Amino acid sequence: MRIPVIAYGQLSPYLLAGLEQRFAVHALPASADLTALPPAVRHARGLVSFGALGASAAIMDALPQLEIIGLFSVGYDKVDIDHARTRGIRVSNTPDVLTDDVADLAVGLLYATVRNIAANDRLVRLGAWATGKVPALSGRVTGKRIGILGLGRIGRAIARRLEPVAGEILYHNRREAADLPYRYVADPIAFARESDVLIVATSGGPEAARLVDAAMLDALGPDGVIVNISRGSVIDEPAMVAALEQGRIAGAGLDVFAEEPHVPSALLAMDNVVLQPHQASATVETRAAMADLVLANLDAHFAGQPLPTPVV
Repeated sequence: MRIPVIAYGQLSPYLLAGLEQRFAVHALPASADLTALPPAVRHARGLVSFGALGASAAIMDALPQLEIIGLFSVGYDKVDIDHARTRGIRVSNTPDVLTDDVADLAVGLLYATVRNIAANDRLVRLGAWATGKVPALSGRVTGKRIGILGLGRIGRAIARRLEPVAGEILYHNRREAADLPYRYVADPIAFARESDVLIVATSGGPEAARLVDAAMLDALGPDGVIVNISRGSVIDEPAMVAALEQGRIAGAGLDVFAEEPHVPSALLAMDNVVLQPHQASATVETRAAMADLVLANLDAHFAGQPLPTPVV
């Protein structure tokens, strides 16, 4: 008899096919009433979820036989980790396999924002260039002081990509890393003040909520650009919108938002903002590798072996 596993929310077809080859899969929409689950779902021993949905204490408690949560993401801030520990539920994620693609998009957003790529694309498509409208001059990336907030796997990959063009790379972490050639700035305000570009690559979670606040944005200054491929919650979004509207920062390249998929309407009208629908890891190759890692963790757990990428 196949082990019952829940596909929670909308999973990729590749991952869903892999689950169906191995397990008795029960689809559970994110909007499901957790108080009225059918027995087949309540008896599930595994749950697979994407990072933005995660797994609350409520869904864990609705599944009394749950043993493992397999996350299709690196971030696990939407999982009640303390409750999972209390229940003895294992949690896995998908680090490393998406590092390069996320770093690539961060660099792409940086260039697109500083060089007005999206705004100029619209100008050409709408015919304004053909009728004589002159594009505004852009900034330059080469020589900029690039500050990276969070120098973990992804932050380091971003830094390596920008080393050839940056005037300087500096970073802010909870603590200094001894093995890095970049300049560590312990104070977040000083870090923002000394950066021309601020790239947000830190992990999410309650401790990072609104870490980039109005004071940091003001320190970044009217010529500064912010790029976020982390979590929307890391930036105080209303403060960022106000800073952009008032010219207190020059632009933003954003892949994530506080209330996804909803984006503040003010951002939609700004030519100095480049918007992406949370696509940093969204390549065919990376999404397949992430799915394979989810499956490898489930296979290992149910075979009584160590998880390849455990969170708890």
